[in-house]
Amino acid sequence: MFQALARASVVLGPQVVGGVRAMASHQLLVAPPKALLKPLSIPNRLLLGPGPSNLAPRILAAGGLQMIGHMHKEMFQIMDEIKQGIQYVFQTENPLTLAISGSGHCALEAAVFNILEPGDSFLVGVNGVWGQRAADIGERIGARVHPMIKDPGGHYTLQDVEEGLAQHKPVLLFLTQGESSSGVLQPLDGYGALCHRYKCLLLVDSVASLGGTPIYMDQQGIDVLYSGSQKVLNSPPGTSLISFSDKAKNKIYGRKTKPVSFYLDLKWLANIWGCDDQPRIYHHTTPVIGLYSLRESLALIAEQGLENSWRRHREATEYLHERLRGLGLQLFVKDPAIRLPTVTTVTAPAGYNWRDIVNYVMDHFDIEITGGLGPSVGKVLRIGLLGCNATRENVDRVIYALQEALQHCPRNKL
Repeated sequence: MFQALARASVVLGPQVVGGVRAMASHQLLVAPPKALLKPLSIPNRLLLGPGPSNLAPRILAAGGLQMIGHMHKEMFQIMDEIKQGIQYVFQTENPLTLAISGSGHCALEAAVFNILEPGDSFLVGVNGVWGQRAADIGERIGARVHPMIKDPGGHYTLQDVEEGLAQHKPVLLFLTQGESSSGVLQPLDGYGALCHRYKCLLLVDSVASLGGTPIYMDQQGIDVLYSGSQKVLNSPPGTSLISFSDKAKNKIYGRKTKPVSFYLDLKWLANIWGCDDQPRIYHHTTPVIGLYSLRESLALIAEQGLENSWRRHREATEYLHERLRGLGLQLFVKDPAIRLPTVTTVTAPAGYNWRDIVNYVMDHFDIEITGGLGPSVGKVLRIGLLGCNATRENVDRVIYALQEALQHCPRNKL
């Protein structure tokens, strides 16, 4: 059919419609970019930063499948399977569970935009860049934001949180389970129940932790949980996962004002994702190919089993820590109980420019590691073992690259 259409267009050529030639009325001023006339070339790199991670082969193959319509019944079936996968990895039975057409930042905005209204009190754990971003988003919509600031490497105790709840009487508390900028794993047991005693909802960021460490949304009393596709799930960036408890849903559906974003309005999203038992109505064109990949990433973790995934990440990261100590490097997070098992932070080696080390590892070994982010810039190197990248073989590769970098990068001995 496409060949027939192409032949027809050649035969017909420019046509005259109503006495006017069906051609552009102006000359082109911009020529075809020369760069786009050459084949696309992508380097083969091992991504051992905090994300994105390399794509698993099955997920890579899903990205090459043919497009179908975003409102086709087959697409709705894929979306339903994605919802079930999210419920599994989140360990929740929440009906209001779906994927967002956007990265983890988009999911954070979806949570804040729909839960908070202007003037609402918002308590934010700021122990890294993600708390900073949550506070920024809250301020933009007119919430009364109360940051609880900790230095990078710190976490929040139940006492810390209760003091904030008692003082500020917030509608919503934000905590990051996996603070990838500092390498901290935030404990969650008891925090949901504590929030509920103060009539506060609990919002948790699990972008860098989901699939790599235990989380139990329902049993831990988490009201809004979100994550991203590009970390442990080994899927392309651009989709994110989110779920809302009944308490959170009631707050959303009882709003006095519309959310500031139409694109992220949960009532619309709940409908197109089949969460409201109503016929699905067009809201936006979902990223069909990205959802194929997300479906396959959730299928892989379901086949592997959550507990097996948690164990594999823990064992690979323990091996990484052992090898790092062998190089004489120090782990940034001192308490082993709160070290994130997906993203390890290493204290930047004294005398070196951290950028030299990162660039050397990339330039000589095609391995990505990164420096700090936000408040941890200049303080740490970050190494991610995410999903299919969490192997002893990859640990050995990055340790050898680091060893070479420490030998060859300039060092200030003063």
